[in-house]
Amino acid sequence: MNKLYYLSSCSTCKRIIKQWSFAKSIDLIDIKKTPINHKDLQELYKITNSYESLFNKRAQMLKKLNLNLNLLDENDFKKLLLSHYSFLKRPVLLFNGKIFIGNSKKNIEDAEIELSIK
Repeated sequence: MNKLYYLSSCSTCKRIIKQWSFAKSIDLIDIKKTPINHKDLQELYKITNSYESLFNKRAQMLKKLNLNLNLLDENDFKKLLLSHYSFLKRPVLLFNGKIFIGNSKKNIEDAEIELSIK
């Protein structure tokens, strides 16, 4: 199944969604309204083999919880991803069995190629 995990209040996500064409069937999942669940997180993990790669290391909740990233292991990242929507790096596009995580220029360009936008 093709999915895009995003945050509707995030201006970067809004810009990227506007930039991409979603003529193909892609489920748009606003992670604030529908936080990622264990099953969906496992689906992403099977492709990445890393919870850390899915983790938003700039989440404000990190400061609020006074967490030290250097002391976290994969199990900690998994628990945090399931505990609060802001810990999921965004956007996350799952398309044709490939995953595109975050908003780096290269990642967005690679996703556009996969989506056949360019």
